[in-house]
Amino acid sequence: MSSMSSVAGLSKYIKTLPKTEYTIIGMIIISFLIGSTFYIIDLSPGQGIIQDFIYGGLFGFIVLGISSIMSGALNQQVISSFHGINLKIKHSMFLSGLSMTILGIIVLLGCIISRLINVDIFVNSMIFACVLIYGFNTLVFWATSKVRFSVAALTGFIQPVLIIAMYISISFLFIDTSFMGPAIFQIILKAFVASIIFVIAIYAFITVIASPFKKNLGIGVLDLLSLFIAHMNEGSNSLEGLFENMSEAIDTIVTFVSFKTENGIKALFISPSVHPGPLGDLGGSNMPTILANKFDFFTMVAHGPSTHDFNPIAVNEINKIENSIKKGLERIEYSDKASKFVRYNSQKANIGVQFFNEGMVILSTFAPEAVDDIEFGVGLTMMAQSRNHCDVQDSIIVDCHNSFTPESGEVLPGNAEVFQLIDVIDSIDPKEEKYGIKIGCHADNMDDLDKNDGVGESGIKTMIVEVGGQRTVYMLFDANNMEKGFRQEIIDAVSDLEIDEIEVMTTDTHTVNTISRGYNPIGIVKRNEIIEYARTSIIEAIKDLEKVEVGTGTNKIKNLNTFGPKNSTELISTISSVVAVSKIIAPVLLITSLFISFLWIFFGGL
Repeated sequence: MSSMSSVAGLSKYIKTLPKTEYTIIGMIIISFLIGSTFYIIDLSPGQGIIQDFIYGGLFGFIVLGISSIMSGALNQQVISSFHGINLKIKHSMFLSGLSMTILGIIVLLGCIISRLINVDIFVNSMIFACVLIYGFNTLVFWATSKVRFSVAALTGFIQPVLIIAMYISISFLFIDTSFMGPAIFQIILKAFVASIIFVIAIYAFITVIASPFKKNLGIGVLDLLSLFIAHMNEGSNSLEGLFENMSEAIDTIVTFVSFKTENGIKALFISPSVHPGPLGDLGGSNMPTILANKFDFFTMVAHGPSTHDFNPIAVNEINKIENSIKKGLERIEYSDKASKFVRYNSQKANIGVQFFNEGMVILSTFAPEAVDDIEFGVGLTMMAQSRNHCDVQDSIIVDCHNSFTPESGEVLPGNAEVFQLIDVIDSIDPKEEKYGIKIGCHADNMDDLDKNDGVGESGIKTMIVEVGGQRTVYMLFDANNMEKGFRQEIIDAVSDLEIDEIEVMTTDTHTVNTISRGYNPIGIVKRNEIIEYARTSIIEAIKDLEKVEVGTGTNKIKNLNTFGPKNSTELISTISSVVAVSKIIAPVLLITSLFISFLWIFFGGL
């Protein structure tokens, strides 16, 4: 499994929250039911269940519902006034509703215990619940809104203070208030001290987990989290600015095949050794579409040998790839000669090989076995080996990226798969006969499908290469890998069409990784619809067949700002270590502080 993709998988925790009006309706209903349940459990002498239900419901709505709705509005205004991000009104209202529900459950548990032990602990239960939601709100504001701790801590007080104030006000109006003088002081003191204890524990916890990020990467963990959420919720690319602090400039390469008619270039097949990640629209995640759209002719951007180490840190880095390709196109020499498409295999490694003029294309796949990215160094080895063995100027290596399971691993130096790739390259016959060439192209954005179906912005692109009477289909889905077995299903489904060979590839776009699954290879859902697009695309591409000349090229991309091997590994190891440490520290700090707060509230002697 790709290590950076495992971080992308965290996106499954980002959920779409209900609309504000739905949350408010829910808060009204829940607060009414909490109050009704409380009154029914704590039966008042001479009062029926219906009266308890109505009066209790009104009590719950006024004390919990109105207070929480007010806090939902106020929290958002306060955070916004301090230039906080992410906390839209629907988020703030949902947070207040969730906190209110937690408080209500604790109060009801306290009420049940009161009935069992015949001791009234309602007030203490409410204080303890207010302390808990105070800490929870403070943590959420601080971790997600990019505000100072002091702002988060003060804002966190709004909801519990409103609830306590509303409870005291209702008590003065409808209950015997002779006891309320000393009681108010006790409530305030207990709540304040317990809140300080709990919030200190939260501050200590965040400080501990933030330290490795600051020390190792020079970034704040809360900045990383809040900007990540901003990207997921709003599509903000502010996170790219944070990545600049940990970027590393590298040199890599891009290889390509150009097909032209007398009217100019008809099609361009590109394989950049740059990874389309990390996720969403950040960095190079949508590189296959962005790069293809920079050319005025049919362009396929396949997945070259690269891992998340080679993720561009910003969208504008893609311009460097464009410039490198355009400079390389100026030097291309064309001819009308190409070989037929031939497959070779060695153990798990399978390649499809086709020679074009003075270059060659190698389509690499381990299907039906499942693997992830081929590392850049492995790709360079494949290029050098094939150029030497086949005596060609350019070797365009494509990682077809078409067989995936969550356990898929990268192909790294030292893996057995590397030697299988080298062995299969050595088996290539470099003396393939050359013929004239035709190509036909077709593109479809697959508008009926979207990233929820594993389909990126560019949909499907198909190029058919006809050489010596053989028709070979190069089919490229804008997707992040392919569900294991789906490649063969597509191949079988189009076998009745007028073609001889087909290879199915994906771009590895990471724009589809922002949904609840995190991983989202094409083929999990809507297979029949996708296959129908594949069939239609082949039929349309056949209609477009015409004679062309072909040339290949290789060019270096200089000073591409990426995550880099060191920082990418550092980020993953830091996240892993923080998660491991948090599993120990979080329960110790938070449970201990809650236990101390519990003792203070219930047994403080006030």
